[in-house]
Order: sequence, then C-alpha cells, then structure tokens
Amino acid sequence: MIDPRRLQVLRALADHGTVRAAAEALYLTPSAVSQQLNALESEAGQPLLARRGRRVRLTAAGELLAQHAKAVLAELERAEASLAACAAGTVGQVEVASFASAITQVVAPSIAALRERAPGVNVLVRDAEAHDSLRLLLAGEVDVAISMEYGSTLQADGDRLIRYPLYAEPFDAVLPPGHPLGESADIALDDLRESDWIVPLPGNPCRAVTRTCCENAGFIPHITHTSDDFHAVVALVTAGTGVALVPRTAIPTEHGAQVRPLTDNAPTRRVFAAVQHGREEHPLLRTLLDTLVTQARDAFGKAW
Repeated sequence: MIDPRRLQVLRALADHGTVRAAAEALYLTPSAVSQQLNALESEAGQPLLARRGRRVRLTAAGELLAQHAKAVLAELERAEASLAACAAGTVGQVEVASFASAITQVVAPSIAALRERAPGVNVLVRDAEAHDSLRLLLAGEVDVAISMEYGSTLQADGDRLIRYPLYAEPFDAVLPPGHPLGESADIALDDLRESDWIVPLPGNPCRAVTRTCCENAGFIPHITHTSDDFHAVVALVTAGTGVALVPRTAIPTEHGAQVRPLTDNAPTRRVFAAVQHGREEHPLLRTLLDTLVTQARDAFGKAW
C-alpha cells in the first residue's frame, strides 16, 4: 500500500525540481525527503528516481506516479473539506418524520431556509402521524421526529429522547353547515354531547384528546367515522355526518364547515421535535433543530 504522505513528497519533488527545494516547500530536511522517497520506491516496487550524484530526476514510473499523486492528493483535500463541512453541520443528509400540518407550518419552511443558509444539507421528509414518528425515531429509521403532547397523552420513552418545543395550538370545534351553534362566539363541549363525532384512528393522540375532553365534560362521544387525515375529517363534517375537534393549523383553508373556538380550558396540542438521547449535539442534527425552532418561533411566537 502506497502511503499518501509520501506521494505528497514525490509531488513536491516534481513541482520544485530538487530535493532541497522540495524539502523547503514541505518544511522538512533534505535528509527526511530522501528517506521518504526511498520508502516510496520500496512501496512502488520499482525505481522512481534516477540519481546522478546529488541530482535526481523522475523516471518514467516516477512521472506516472507523480501524475496519480496529484489526483490522489486533490481527492484527499476534498475529503478533508467534506469532513470539515460535516463537522460544522453544513453538509449531509437528515431524515425527518412529521405529521402533515407540521410539515406545512415548520418543516417545509425550514428546508427552504436551509437551502439559503446551508445548501449542502439535504432533508428527506416522511409523512407520519405523531405517534408513528416517535416509533420510527426509536427504531433508527429517521433522525428527527415531529410529534405532539397533550395532558395525559404525554409520550413514553422520555429517557430515550431529547425534545425541543416548537409550537402550541388549540383544538377548535368543527361543525356542519347550518349547525345551531355555528353563530356562537365560542361553544362548550357539553353542548355537543348529543352529536355524532368524527375522530382519528385508535392510537392517534388527537383521538385521545377528543375522548378525554368529552369525558371531562361529562359524556362519552358517539363515534361514527374515523380518519387520520384532518382534511378528510373536515370534509365529513361539511357533509353533515358529525362534529369534530381539529387542531387549528390542521383545518384546511377552504372548507364548508363552521369553525368555532371552545370556551375556557380548550385542549391544546404541544408540538415538538425529538432526537434520540446522545445525538442532540450531532452538528448536522443541531443545524436542522436550530432551524426548526427558529421557523416555529417566527410562525407562532413563544413555543409553550
């Protein structure tokens, strides 16, 4: 195996013409340069220098190896530059799992910001519900997860994760067109006890939010339809099939439903980014996390 450091000595000899000049360029002694060249010949297995007294010149093999040395050393310099950029968190790939509305509100704007500030950072996004994103993170399938907390639905595995608060938002009541409470300034959940309910699928924290809030209001919701897609939930409400609680940013811009805030003690979901414990200081992850926190603050103000 040829030592790249000795290739650098050969390259210096080819560039400067004499052992003494090569030694000065490399801040070595002429004796050290000669030793390195002798060792390189042994590694190459053939003469690289033609010696005449104190003078040397490159053989045909030496000229050939000097050309390769130029390419090898340039590649090593590129590798060192890439490693330095990686250490600075300005180059590399990160995979993020996030639910849809957080992708819209925070993740996508963060990708746009990184293209300006750190174009070497490539972010891959996987759409996943809040509870699934943490599973993917703990399984090592993604680097960062965007998830949510709500009261008794606080996520487990806290000792394995580091959380970074992003934003908080209330759940609003979504009512069919023409609903009697549609003109109210705000409504109480107890007013919806006789309604049919549209909720997310089992396991989704937002389903737990609806059930817990209704139970706290003194009733168990009568569930008729289920979907993890809040656009589909609002569409079903608009079709008159029931009512729903939906996080404010998850409500589509255009819809035919009536949206009303709840009275005091309205449920709130707290959205956070998470990484596995021990990876929080990884430069590349640190770059993305800082950008996510900044984008969330710009969009929502103080996180929690």
